[in-house]
Amino acid sequence: MIFSGRRARRTLFACVLTWASPAIAAQRAPVETVEISARPITQFHTGHDQTRFGPFEFVGGLEMTSPARDFGALSALRFLKPGSDFIGVADAGFWFFGTIDHDAGKRPSGVKNFRMQKMVDASGRPIDRKWKVDAEGLAVKDGTATVGFERDQRVAQFKIDPDNMKAPIRQLDYLVPAQELRQNRGFETVAHANPYGQHAGGLVVVSERSLDKAGNVYAAIIEGPHKGVFTIKRNGDFDITDGAFLPDGDLLLLERSFSIARGVKMRLRRIYGESVEKGVVADGPVLMEADMGYQIDNMEGLDVWTREDGALMVSLVSDDNHSILQRSLYLEFILHQD
Repeated sequence: MIFSGRRARRTLFACVLTWASPAIAAQRAPVETVEISARPITQFHTGHDQTRFGPFEFVGGLEMTSPARDFGALSALRFLKPGSDFIGVADAGFWFFGTIDHDAGKRPSGVKNFRMQKMVDASGRPIDRKWKVDAEGLAVKDGTATVGFERDQRVAQFKIDPDNMKAPIRQLDYLVPAQELRQNRGFETVAHANPYGQHAGGLVVVSERSLDKAGNVYAAIIEGPHKGVFTIKRNGDFDITDGAFLPDGDLLLLERSFSIARGVKMRLRRIYGESVEKGVVADGPVLMEADMGYQIDNMEGLDVWTREDGALMVSLVSDDNHSILQRSLYLEFILHQD
């Protein structure tokens, strides 16, 4: 059929829309399947067989490698199924998903079904500017992932779909004055409080090292009945890289220190739950500290979960910064409450 004049132009325009619209609607970042090789770590303190480190009992770990160029820079991990299926964010602007396998002795033995997908903009296009998608903190609840971003400081929420992660569904008010957030020291911790505590499962965010005039670390309760800004007392030269609430309502923080002379250190610290309150300087004891004599690296991610036998578990993951001098590690501990 042949048309002429205005009708031809209208028909051609309609055809272009018909052909183009499905392509636009289908635009999405591809999901990349990544093969992971996992070497078991059987000693936490290198060369020593001890398993207890304060209240923590080392269960096992994995050193993860992959030929895939995008693998690495793992900055946060949360389990969707306790100790098994997980979601995470990499600070290079990726989502990742996978499953931790365990052997008959309940030790981590491998990683399977590992996939990565670039974060996308509102039209579904992958975001290539790292400063826009420097994802550092992650919390998960009811099919929603809440992510803290550095540099382009924000806290955003996403619907979880391992086959097609889309643009955020909303941005949240993080309450801390934006001018108080240091560009590369923003929200590394995003965690849901105890659902039965004073914050009723609301979101809590903690910065890495954005300090007030007293030298304390900015944080905020951004949901729930007692919203407001608080701070966490900075202890030594450690920065906060992640955190999760324990069943008793206390906040377990993962902290990191680095210097050329001493290398990297890792620390786990309990913040008393009653001090996580608007206007309060929260504090609590150091539970464990480890240096380069232990199987650690740039430890950035933490999650707390309950094993099927009732053991309270703590999982840690490291960010290798895509450097051949660093490693991607997964470590697992039992946290004894006695």
